[in-house]
Amino acid sequence: MAADDVPLDDKAKRMRDLLSSFYSTDQTSVTNSNPVSSKYATLDTINSPSFDPDNYMNLLVQKSNLETLLQRHVEMAAEIKNLDTDLQMLVYENYNKFISATETIKRMNSNIVGMEANMEQLLEKILSVQSRSDGVNTSLFEKRGHIEKLHRTRNLLRKIQFIYDLPERLGKCIKSEAYADAVKFYTGAMPIFKAYGDSSFQDCKKASEDAISIIIKNLQEKLFSDSESIQARAEAVMLLKQLDIPVGNMKDRLFEKLEQSLVDVQLHFDGKIAYPANSDESAKQESPDHNFTAHEVSTSELVEAIRAYRVIFPDSEQELIRISHDLVIKHFETIVKHIRNQISSLDLLGMLRLVWDDVLMIDDVLPEASLADVCLEAANHAVKVYISGSFSHLLQEISNSLMKVQNSQKETVKEEHSLQIILEASKKAVIQGSMGVLLNFRHLLDDSRPLLNRLRDLIVDWVQEGFQDFFISLYNRFLLLSGKSSSVAPDLVFRDSIQGDKTYAGLVLVLAQLSVFIDQNAIPRITEEIATSFSGGSVRGYESGPAFVPAEICRIYRSAAETFLHLYIKMKTQRVSVLLKKRFTATNWIKHKAPREVHMFVDLLLQELEGVQSEIKQLLPEAPSRKHRRADSISNGSTSSSRSTPLRDDRQLARSNTQKARSQLLESHLAKLFKQKMEIFTKVDATQDSVVTTIVKLCLKSLQEFARLQTFNRSGFQQIQLDIQFLRISIKDNVEDEAAVDFLLEEVVVAAAERCLEAISLDPAVLDRLIQVKLEKSKEQTPTNDP
Repeated sequence: MAADDVPLDDKAKRMRDLLSSFYSTDQTSVTNSNPVSSKYATLDTINSPSFDPDNYMNLLVQKSNLETLLQRHVEMAAEIKNLDTDLQMLVYENYNKFISATETIKRMNSNIVGMEANMEQLLEKILSVQSRSDGVNTSLFEKRGHIEKLHRTRNLLRKIQFIYDLPERLGKCIKSEAYADAVKFYTGAMPIFKAYGDSSFQDCKKASEDAISIIIKNLQEKLFSDSESIQARAEAVMLLKQLDIPVGNMKDRLFEKLEQSLVDVQLHFDGKIAYPANSDESAKQESPDHNFTAHEVSTSELVEAIRAYRVIFPDSEQELIRISHDLVIKHFETIVKHIRNQISSLDLLGMLRLVWDDVLMIDDVLPEASLADVCLEAANHAVKVYISGSFSHLLQEISNSLMKVQNSQKETVKEEHSLQIILEASKKAVIQGSMGVLLNFRHLLDDSRPLLNRLRDLIVDWVQEGFQDFFISLYNRFLLLSGKSSSVAPDLVFRDSIQGDKTYAGLVLVLAQLSVFIDQNAIPRITEEIATSFSGGSVRGYESGPAFVPAEICRIYRSAAETFLHLYIKMKTQRVSVLLKKRFTATNWIKHKAPREVHMFVDLLLQELEGVQSEIKQLLPEAPSRKHRRADSISNGSTSSSRSTPLRDDRQLARSNTQKARSQLLESHLAKLFKQKMEIFTKVDATQDSVVTTIVKLCLKSLQEFARLQTFNRSGFQQIQLDIQFLRISIKDNVEDEAAVDFLLEEVVVAAAERCLEAISLDPAVLDRLIQVKLEKSKEQTPTNDP
């Protein structure tokens, strides 16, 4: 038994051995069949069938001391007592069972006594009933035969009357178009017409054949009538076959009619899902008791036609399978067409439910078509197109929100917070759009129909792969918007649409901040949502790795944020440098007159810096603390004019002629070699002061190069000195690293001095007066320039 195979504990084994010994059963059937040789006897062989007491005692004495022997004696005494008790209980329990069985047998013997007499009485009664039944049958035999003969005669008279009434009945059926009844009546009379149609029923046969000819003609007309339903035409074929009219030549024409009916089904299907957007219609589709629409009616008619065709044309199974497959494929072509028009997941679910209901209806009458597999394959493609289309639409929405920067720039629309508004709109498009597509995809996973349940793992993989590809495509789209090259194929159309448009620097700054938002906010939130609702997926396999890798996406956008920020600085610097070069080189510095006011290139530089500040204040945060600021602030022009290095002051005071000036320049270069090196270009932080400071440094560096390419007279050099001093005062509150900026400003003056024919500094009093005049003039113009 199976119970013997289960490992038993010690007590169960002991009980089994007791029973075996009590009933004298074969010990080898319940114990180990392999005897233990006395040569290899151990202390554990006491329960084996081949137990040898002498060997056991010798082994126990050899291996145990006196204390152990006494302890073993006590244990064995207790075990013997327990075994005796168990044996007594077993005997008692079995004794009670034997007593109970004996009493039961006695009761059965007492109950059976007298049953034999009752059976003999029953047999006598049965024989008596049988004899009386035989007597009745013998007395009624003749009468029963006569009655059966009269009954047969009556039935024959009825058939004869039916034959005589058949032409009239067929005429009534023709008038009421009850062709099925007419064929039934005529086929029922055919055996009689074949036997007696040329003699007794000649006239009835001729009249019936004339009526049947009319019926056949009407059935053939109905068969090829476009106004008749497919069920009516199928019924006509069945009736013609019952009348032995060949219908093989009608098969092709009937299948053409059937394929035309597919067009009606498809039109009704397309019309049903043409306006699925409102919630009432969706609720109606989910309601089990809503009225049949034209689509359900046409599908039901098609199903009935397929059932009829299978009966009419038994060899038409392959053609019916082909037609069914075409219907499902056309349904999904319609669904894909609607998917490309950007529908919601609820609308898609409604379409899939319609198709699945059609598949189930057709599968009941044509299971050989395996429409469920065809539907699954087509749904696989449709859902994949829907998921990829959702990501493409989201990508386009984000791109459109970013393109507003370009459009506003081309249309010269300037708002105070236009960049900030566009950045917030882009953030909203990224996060709400991503959450929206995830919600739509979750509706697909929540559907309980077998169709989408079988695609669940694929949908999870497609969603994760879609987000990975989406953020990479979005990064490539950012590159195109910023003017950088990208060879990714999906962006070719977008690249053509923006080709020729000059990239706006403000857009690049928006891209930088949007990349920071994606790295720090969007990706963690999307990752959490994916882990909650879209975990799993088994199609890719472990060797392919996870479909969505947030760390990789974060790394891409973290790098993109730095790249776009440096690109913005580069674009702004290039613009300012071009304008400065144009203004700076247009002046004839070697014939310059004595300075009377600040040069226009300074106004141009300050104006551009003001535009930069206006943009970055909308998007970048302020620095938590200023770095490398000098402890002493600059209060006015005279104070700042005395802040030049001692070497420079000595050089300007001692330079009375050209030879002395050249000597001082040589000393200046030698002093630079021993001066402590200053770090000018440090790492750029995504803060207002850091970006402005970097742009100012780069512009001053360009200005230094422009000065090195010019030749100045004394007035030209003094003009540069005036411009730089005013520039120092104007930008001191907007830069982060004043020491480096002061150094670069000094470098511009030094470069002009190196290229000056007579480098004599402007009188400090004149310098202060000209600066104060410019400052007062700027204050007067400031209110008029404010919007």
